[in-house]
Amino acid sequence: MKAFRALPVTLIALALTTPLALLARADSDSGVAIPAVPTAAQATTSKLVYGLLSDSRYAYRPRALDDALSADIFKRYLEALDGGKVFFTAQDIAGFAPYKTKLDDAIKSGQMDPAYAMFNLYRQRVNERVAQARGLLKQDIFDFSGTDRWDYDREDAPWAANTAELDTLWKQSVRNDWLRLKIAGKKPEEIRKTLDKRYANLATSLGELDAQDAFQSFLNAYTGSIDPHTDYFDPRSAERFNQSMSLSLEGIGAVLQKQDDVVVIREIVPGGPAALSNKFKPGDRVVAVGQGNSGLMEDVIGWRIDDVVEKIKGAKGTKVRLDVVPAEAVLDSKPNRIVLTRAKIRLEEQAAKAETITIPASGDAPAKRIGVIKLPAFYQDFEGRRSNSADYASATRDVSRLLQTFRAQKIDGVVLDLRNNGGGSLDEAVELTGLFIDQGPVVQVRESGGRVSVSGDRTAGVSWDGPLAVLINRGSASASEIFAGAIQDYGRGLVIGETTFGKGTVQNLVDLDRWPANEGQQFGQVKLTIAQFFLPGGSSTQNKGVVPDIRFPVTVDASEFGESTYDNALPWTRIAAVQHTRYGDFTTLLPKLDALHDVRVAKDKEFQWWSQDVSEFRAEQAKKYLSLNETERRAERDRQDAKRKQRQVERKALGLDLDPLADDSGDDGLQAGERNVALDAAREKAAEKRPDPLLRESAAILADAVRLLNGDRQLSAQVLPESRVPGHWTD
Repeated sequence: MKAFRALPVTLIALALTTPLALLARADSDSGVAIPAVPTAAQATTSKLVYGLLSDSRYAYRPRALDDALSADIFKRYLEALDGGKVFFTAQDIAGFAPYKTKLDDAIKSGQMDPAYAMFNLYRQRVNERVAQARGLLKQDIFDFSGTDRWDYDREDAPWAANTAELDTLWKQSVRNDWLRLKIAGKKPEEIRKTLDKRYANLATSLGELDAQDAFQSFLNAYTGSIDPHTDYFDPRSAERFNQSMSLSLEGIGAVLQKQDDVVVIREIVPGGPAALSNKFKPGDRVVAVGQGNSGLMEDVIGWRIDDVVEKIKGAKGTKVRLDVVPAEAVLDSKPNRIVLTRAKIRLEEQAAKAETITIPASGDAPAKRIGVIKLPAFYQDFEGRRSNSADYASATRDVSRLLQTFRAQKIDGVVLDLRNNGGGSLDEAVELTGLFIDQGPVVQVRESGGRVSVSGDRTAGVSWDGPLAVLINRGSASASEIFAGAIQDYGRGLVIGETTFGKGTVQNLVDLDRWPANEGQQFGQVKLTIAQFFLPGGSSTQNKGVVPDIRFPVTVDASEFGESTYDNALPWTRIAAVQHTRYGDFTTLLPKLDALHDVRVAKDKEFQWWSQDVSEFRAEQAKKYLSLNETERRAERDRQDAKRKQRQVERKALGLDLDPLADDSGDDGLQAGERNVALDAAREKAAEKRPDPLLRESAAILADAVRLLNGDRQLSAQVLPESRVPGHWTD
């Protein structure tokens, strides 16, 4: 799924977050970068991926790998290398022109020299720009009294005509970095030191990455040319993907982050070996790792973080030894030697969670208690399920347990919060829907040959038969859209929020090691689009998404984020509906709910502040530049600080929950890896406790629906025909 672009963002940050901001490894003795070259394993992998994507037995929409597709791959690979257009010049692009129709032949043959030639020149250009940025810090260019500005959004800009034009662009980028730190209160020498280290770290970080990283991004330029959701995962990336779906891993239970040359403990996972040992705390630094009771202790300072993680994690029951320097000690201090026994770690922070919101009494109607379930993903431990593990991770199983608790507490209604839930397991989407409907189809799946199959709930009964609302936004995608759309088709609950992402395709993981000839090899996996899904009513969610019944203000426009922004996304379409029960029809209820919603949010300070912030963000985003005038920038920062403090004063006066980050501007001019890792983690935890007016308003809308239906039997009969209701919305 396409990621949000940060605003504001520096050119250096753009380089770090570009999908392929990569350099080949540097020789540890000479410091000279070793040119990236394709390997025999990569040649085989390339041919395997080509075979999958060009075969209609596997791919939903296969495309011939010809010169036309080669040109598309060329464009996407350039975007992966230099999406911000801050390294290559138009002259470089002209030099690449002969490759435009050769990348198809390179993939078919596995001889990918053109791709690596582009990559190696990219590496050279990054080094040149890093050197320029560091050199600029020694010049007298930091006067901020004029009308200069930095145009940071270069997505639609032409390539710089020459190096002189890039010089000017980078000069403005460096000046912006300096100005941010100056406004944050840093002194000139501190700013110079911070930025010099930042730019040096850029080259170092990119230099840690190797030819396999380059190869993966090149193949993803190919897979992305087929459709937006087909991806290649190298063996290490495939393992990480599977861990994210299973919500588990085997290791010590610590979240790690790279800071400068050292790996730092960011968080301790509750219940894991690290937490149970009571010998670790956030901010501690891991400087060496050894295997078992007597394995060689390897100094890991300067290693890339995934290589360190690979050393620390391992099969449960095995031991790992860590040399750890405490957070409060200087790095040269003698480390503590800690021995841990690895275990299977459940990533509870990413699992479904519940809370309760009380909606005050209204007139003669009593207060309502609304249960909220926040579901960040449709996760499932595929391996655990296949092996019949009793405790395998499952979104449906977790939500079912939370619903049992709500029933015991006699909760009046349930809001399922699917905001920013990007999807996951299709099976989980079907089974989760089954918790709220009493048997019936949930999703139709059309394969490449046109055959349509139907997946649905076959289990009698429901886990929750009361009032239900589903909260969605533009970040709700795929499985979230199947669930929300099915609930809407069945008339089982209210859908509230923003129109969803619009991803209506089904992907499957294909293990490239599955073929007998590959036995003993590791080539990775392909996440391949194999089908398109449709709702019970026959509509696809593709491109259009799920449109809510009650709409909140749009945070991100469809032209900026979502399936409709992909140039090769499948179009919306529909197929025949399948028979399904219609539990309710909210048509006559929605105008009443909208009216109550409008009156309430007009008086809701938190909701109004949120709407104001959204409008300001969208206006700022539309500018696509930042002023380099210090007076203007300071005035804007002061305005934001004053606004934040004034809101906190009003919260206190109105008895509202306080914002735990009200005294934190969130912009100290520093980037991740420059700030204190432990404090950054604490800030993120505090952010989770910030007031959430959208969630509270969704609960209030559901409470309104319950009160209206309880108070008007005629309306209730129109909305929820008694013979069709799986349970009871009304008393």
